Amino acid sequence: MADLIESVGTLLREVAATVVLPMYQHLAEDDVQEKAPGELVTVADRRAEERIAAGLMELLPDSAVVGEEGVADDPVVLDRLRERGPVWLVDPIDGTGNFAGGRGPFAMMVALLRGGAPVAGWIYQPLEETLAVAELGSGAYVDGVRATLNGDELATSGLRGAATTRYLPGNLRSSVREGSSRISELLPSQHCAGREYVDIVTGRQHFVMFWRTLPWDHAPGALMVEEIGGVVRRIDGAPYDLADDRYGLLACASESVWDQVQAVLLS
Repeated sequence: MADLIESVGTLLREVAATVVLPMYQHLAEDDVQEKAPGELVTVADRRAEERIAAGLMELLPDSAVVGEEGVADDPVVLDRLRERGPVWLVDPIDGTGNFAGGRGPFAMMVALLRGGAPVAGWIYQPLEETLAVAELGSGAYVDGVRATLNGDELATSGLRGAATTRYLPGNLRSSVREGSSRISELLPSQHCAGREYVDIVTGRQHFVMFWRTLPWDHAPGALMVEEIGGVVRRIDGAPYDLADDRYGLLACASESVWDQVQAVLLS
């Protein structure tokens, strides 16, 4: 697995250097389209996914690929998530709105699934040249350095994290806003799930809450958070299954943080 971890990281760096970054801040008007209301796709997303998918198939010839843009073109592709594997899950540019607007953050994400569950994940941030990886049972690493939790218990008043309130139902949005006064800081969404997960792994924030839970946005990061001892669950406490299309997901740096955030922001 070590060789595969390295090879996928190399692939993401190569596609970033040859496809993604050359088009960053150089997109023409017709290079950006709306594939669904409020959902952008760029020519860079499509080209990057094609290149990443081809490279992954070379690494594991017997594998299948489920890519964000492939699913947008043919939703039936999502059925592959339940295959015994190996299945690659690809988000060529996470944070497309940021990328299309000529700003960061944005990330490139891949997860390897077996039996419908992630066994490895990669998040590459091209602007920062930062690569985070995780392997089931072997921990999470950022630029080759193993990520670890501080281990100190945190008071509720010391917690800081993000919540994507834009899509929350009205009652939950009100609950989050009212509860935010009881924590240290409720950060605005960065509109890039890959960055939010890495910020938990590196200790920049303690939690992140999402409403929409498309699998390519969360599989790599959820594995990373869990590999450092964190917790990723549905907001009602149910286990996270990436093939479950329900809404709401809360990722936290520890069990105690999850309990506190759930109690303060969602009760």
